[in-house]
Amino acid sequence: MVTEERPSTPLARVVIGAPASGQGKTTVATGLMAALSRAPYGLDVAAFKVGPDYIDPGYHALATGRPGRNLDPWMQGEERIVPLLLHGALHTTAQQPNPARIAIIEGVMGLFDGKAETEGFASTAHVVELTESPVILTVDISHASRTIAATVGGVAAFEEGVKVEGIILNKAGSPRHADEVKRALRRLGIPVLGVLPRDEAIHVPSRHLGLVPAAERDESRQALDALAQRIADNVDLARVVKIAMTAPRLSARPWDPAAEVHPPVAETTTRPRIAIAGGRAFTFRYAETTELMEAAGCEPVEFDPLRDPALPPDTAGIYLGGGFPEVHAEELSANASMIASIREAIDAGTPTVGECAGLLYLCREVDGHPMVGAVDATAAMGPTLVLGYRDADGTRGHEFHRTTTTPAEPTMAPNVHASYLHVHWAGAPELAQEFCDATHAYASSRPDLKHHGDTEVGEGLVDLAVNVRLPGPPAWMTEAIMATLPGLGAYPDATAARAAIAAFHGVTPEMVLPTSGGAEAFTLIARAIPGDRPVVVHPQFTEPEAALLAAGRTPHRHVLAPPFTLDVDALPPTDLLMIGNPTNPTSVLHDGEALRDLAGPGRIVVIDEAFMDAVPGEHESQIHAEMDHLLVVRSLTKTWGLAGLRAGYVVGDPRLIARLAAQQPPWSVSSPALAAMVACTTDRARVEAQLAVVRTTRDRDHLIESLTTLGWDVVTPAAGPFVLADSHDPGTRARLRVRGFAVRRGDTFPGLGPHWIRIAVREPSVTDALVEAARV
Repeated sequence: MVTEERPSTPLARVVIGAPASGQGKTTVATGLMAALSRAPYGLDVAAFKVGPDYIDPGYHALATGRPGRNLDPWMQGEERIVPLLLHGALHTTAQQPNPARIAIIEGVMGLFDGKAETEGFASTAHVVELTESPVILTVDISHASRTIAATVGGVAAFEEGVKVEGIILNKAGSPRHADEVKRALRRLGIPVLGVLPRDEAIHVPSRHLGLVPAAERDESRQALDALAQRIADNVDLARVVKIAMTAPRLSARPWDPAAEVHPPVAETTTRPRIAIAGGRAFTFRYAETTELMEAAGCEPVEFDPLRDPALPPDTAGIYLGGGFPEVHAEELSANASMIASIREAIDAGTPTVGECAGLLYLCREVDGHPMVGAVDATAAMGPTLVLGYRDADGTRGHEFHRTTTTPAEPTMAPNVHASYLHVHWAGAPELAQEFCDATHAYASSRPDLKHHGDTEVGEGLVDLAVNVRLPGPPAWMTEAIMATLPGLGAYPDATAARAAIAAFHGVTPEMVLPTSGGAEAFTLIARAIPGDRPVVVHPQFTEPEAALLAAGRTPHRHVLAPPFTLDVDALPPTDLLMIGNPTNPTSVLHDGEALRDLAGPGRIVVIDEAFMDAVPGEHESQIHAEMDHLLVVRSLTKTWGLAGLRAGYVVGDPRLIARLAAQQPPWSVSSPALAAMVACTTDRARVEAQLAVVRTTRDRDHLIESLTTLGWDVVTPAAGPFVLADSHDPGTRARLRVRGFAVRRGDTFPGLGPHWIRIAVREPSVTDALVEAARV
């Protein structure tokens, strides 16, 4: 039988323990970390904390520049303690390219105090034995002198596997007092490595759950510098290092998150983003949590619920860890845009985990302050501290809070898991896997907003995917475009085009802005038009939402169900509404007057009328002489075969037009495109456009009737040069492609699925060929 040889890894290490809580372990351990990390030693120090503590590792990270980590046999399992120790010490990153040369492990409570009724399981001594580490005992001597020796002697002799190799005396009242203690300790033969006098300058303030997190103390770094100097002045650091170097080699492999979880089998080009709550209100998170997320193929991105206006763009999962939301409840509640962003993401199905503080933030309110409301409960501070290890259906964790929720077992959405239980995911990697799997699934189910009809087109395929009416511009427009070529040495001037478009629509030039197609218009709107709660009505052209996301704004999706007609009374609260009319891809024409009435003080309405010129008489167009708080986007590419030229414009409130113009790059619209805009406003163009509407209407009726014979559900009445059809079969598009026809897939539009397809209106012979191919 061949057994795998386990590696033997050297690691200098020492555990900082104490006879009881409150002896100064955090002060001494953090001070040692800081002092050894600084000159003249300059060591790479790895920091660890025994037990489920979050706050101490925050100070450890500040002291060492490396993540503070925890070692907890109860939550992680005894078999993972040494691998996690080695991982924390040897793990390198771009920010920390060197492995640690020494590990300092801060203990918990008294040296032998662990989980109740378990003979010290998960105690500091338990970790000492698992890691074979020497112990330096920190002892508060402020209330005794010679008796300290009796205490230390009892601790040192209590368990054979625990070796106390040094002592640091804390809170000495005077040199005389310290000398009295040291004389009594001589009989034990354990060296005193240093004496720390009482010093309030290095005192860490406490809170109802313990110490105040380093992230919440602006003066933490200054206090840490003072502590490092105090330790260097009063502790024999060389002897501390020498004791640490006596630790034997460790026979284990470092913990590897990639061995605990795995990304999806099918590799994707993007890693779905998991928004991780941080900042002053959410300071509790185990370092291994994000490492497991990364190993499972996700991208953790930190955000601050106190300060940031919305979740990070493209968020596909939300992790709300521990902290003190009750302390910051008023500020959290005041950030209404962030609360709305999280609520909307959860309503949309985003997988969400809330641990303790995360649970509170997801409740309806905390101490009377409104919160996210994804969990049907209220939370409030209580008089009792709830503290201890828990076993929840085989998952080991711990509770640590003074709040209660009403009801005690609240209801929540199926995509939300929230409780008071803190779990170390290194000890339960299946939880990380499940959460990341859900995040991947959610990300893959979201529409690709950058997918457009031209992607469907291929050589040899009949193009029914792109809504451009003509393969190229008519001859008279080509002549107007070609006439600009001799003057291309001069910069373009949009004055004539603005005037022509304004006269065409009966508005003033100040109400018009030529753009490089509709896509540029949406980009300018996303950057320049204010609104803390943008709403995009779907299904519709995806560029408005994509532009908002690219600008760092998270829109709310108001998704219409078939037959996709708009009920204005059902719209959510918004200060920026974006909607298509007639809408791509549904071809639905909404009540223009109702849309116009939505615009007013406190709400800007943006209407995409790219296909309005396909409507007889353009009777629902909202371009008028008075357009307060209203913008209309037009595109000339569809009717006139100008997709490659990029020609469009915005008409609307002159104050808003000025905002867009201020964001537009100089000369963004070319001279040929400006000439095309002028040509499109001529009488000849008007007559030809009206004739095109007649033909489109006739050919669309034939298309709708023909598709209906296939048993497909076509959205009617249709107003655009295309129709949307439910084929009831997700494989329809692929089969049509094999048979020579390219149609626009529906599943990249929010609110539609793969059985929906959009089909451009073409002459009857093309429609008949399509239907014949669909019947085969």
